[in-house]
Amino acid sequence: MRSVSLDTITEVVTKTVEGAGDARLKEILSVLVRHLHQIVEEARLTHQEWEYAVNFLWRAGQISDDSRQEFILLSDVLGVSSTVDLVNSANNASESSVLGPFYVTDPPGLPVGGDMIQGQPGQPVLVEGVIRAPDGTPLPGAVLDIWQNADNGLYDVQEADRDGYNLRCRMITDDRGAYRFTTVRAKPYTVPDDGPVGDLLRATGRHPWRPAHIHFRISKDGYRELITELFDSEDRYVDEDAVFGVRESLVADYTLTNDADEAARHGLPTPYLKVVHDFMLAPKG
Repeated sequence: MRSVSLDTITEVVTKTVEGAGDARLKEILSVLVRHLHQIVEEARLTHQEWEYAVNFLWRAGQISDDSRQEFILLSDVLGVSSTVDLVNSANNASESSVLGPFYVTDPPGLPVGGDMIQGQPGQPVLVEGVIRAPDGTPLPGAVLDIWQNADNGLYDVQEADRDGYNLRCRMITDDRGAYRFTTVRAKPYTVPDDGPVGDLLRATGRHPWRPAHIHFRISKDGYRELITELFDSEDRYVDEDAVFGVRESLVADYTLTNDADEAARHGLPTPYLKVVHDFMLAPKG
């Protein structure tokens, strides 16, 4: 250890992880050490800047709790979360996107064609599509968890005075692999910006807005789970998402529709908005 210098320190530290019993842990730590050291050298980091970075991480830990994870938010706004999604996207499947902080396990069931509006304000929308295998075969029995925010821009878990679920459900595709539900048009919203990540956004001249979207978590035995989002093509933030979650293939058109028979079947006024989007699951293995 007495031979440590700027030329040798990265190699010295990397050798300390060689005894890791887990080969994957050894690989990740080696890459992490190498790139962290490279950042310090390339940026010529000062002691004051290093102390600021450590304090930033300490503040992120202080503001995190059971309902807020500032480190995940940091990963999101730096594009790390989306990079993980892109690295792990399966071939021959729909593109994935970020899970987001508002997912709830075991949401209430809703049959195909069910209503999530339940009389609340907002532009009514009919959303439908088919879940398919890579060869185009429909997949009956696929499970979709679906969630979004309301016309006020808030998810149900953000509303302290709300009792129960709102605009979220679990749906199982029918014998044609189809899903279908009525909802209200989602709204853009801001990620939390009252902590250190907000300071980072302001320091770099960035806004905290996410474009309007609907979340989907789709699974079926024998296929890889898909976590993704469907974005509104008319949203002003669709090309500047604060967490880099938008993919071209996941941008959907909201079409103004005047089909009186369809509107009557789903209890919708005319005209109404309609979104049609198929998702594809990749086989496991």
